[in-house]
Amino acid sequence: MSLLLKIPGYILVFLGAVTLSFGGLIVKSFEGATLWQILFWRSVFFCIVIIIFLSITYKNQIFKSISISGVPGLIGGIILGFGFFGYVFAMYNTTVANANFIIQTQTLFLAIFGYLFLKEKISKITLISIILAIAGITLMLGNSLTQGQMLGNMIAFIMPISFAVLIIIVRKYPSVDMIPLQLVAGIVAMIIGYVVAGRIDISLHDIFLGFLAGFFQVGFGFIFITIGARTTPSAVVGVIMMSEAIFGPLWAWIFINEQPPLIVLLGGSIVLFAVFIQFLNTSFSEKQNEK
Repeated sequence: MSLLLKIPGYILVFLGAVTLSFGGLIVKSFEGATLWQILFWRSVFFCIVIIIFLSITYKNQIFKSISISGVPGLIGGIILGFGFFGYVFAMYNTTVANANFIIQTQTLFLAIFGYLFLKEKISKITLISIILAIAGITLMLGNSLTQGQMLGNMIAFIMPISFAVLIIIVRKYPSVDMIPLQLVAGIVAMIIGYVVAGRIDISLHDIFLGFLAGFFQVGFGFIFITIGARTTPSAVVGVIMMSEAIFGPLWAWIFINEQPPLIVLLGGSIVLFAVFIQFLNTSFSEKQNEK
C-alpha cells in the first residue's frame, strides 16, 4: 500500500484503465463458459486478490479493515457488485457496442456527481478533454450502435453509475481505505453469478481465464483506480478511464489479429489526445501545487 501511495494518483488511474482494458481480449478467449459462469469465477479470484492485498496491508486484521470502510464502504461495495452484474446482463441483452458505449458515460456521471456532491469544479481543459473523448468514443462505436433491447440498454447504465459512486465515495473519504469495499462487491457479484448461472463447472482452460480476469485484470485494475482516485478529481478520473476503450481494441489487434477499422483508429486517436492533454494539465497542476 505504502509503495502505491507514492505513485501520483492520475498515473495509478491510468494503470488501472490499462489493466481493465484486457477484459475484452480475455472474454473472447473463453471456450464454453457462459457470461454468468465467467462472472462467478472472475468474482471468486477477484475476492482472493483483495483478501491477499488486505492481508499484506492489515496482517491479521482483515475484518477490522472492512469495518474501517464503514457504511459508505458497505453501500459502495453492494452498488459496485450490482454494477458487475449490470455489465454481464447488458452483454446478454443488448449489443456489445451499445454496452461499451454506455459504460463510457461514466465520464459524464463522474463529472456531474463530482460537481453535485463534492463541489469539484471542472476546469476548461478537463471539459475540452471530456468533449473530445466522447467524440472519439462516438466515432469508434457509432457505426456499431443499434437500438438494441431497451431493458439491456437501461441495465447497462448500472455499471457506469456504480463506478461513479465508487469514485465519489473514495473522493469523499480520501483518508479512509476503501479497498475493503471491493471485497463486498466481489462477494455480491459472486453470489449473483452463482444463482443465475445454475451450474458453475467449467473447463480448466476457462477457470484459468477466470483467474486472469479476476486476479489481475479486475483485481489489480480496481486496486490501482481506488487508490489513485483519492488524489485525482472525479472528472479527471473519468477522462483517463476513457483510455480503456483505446487499449481494448489494441490488445485484440496485437494478440488475436483483430484489425480495427480506420474509423476506430481515428476515434481512438482523438480519445488518446484527450487523455494526453488531461495528463499534461494534471501533471502541471500538481507541480504548481508543490511550489
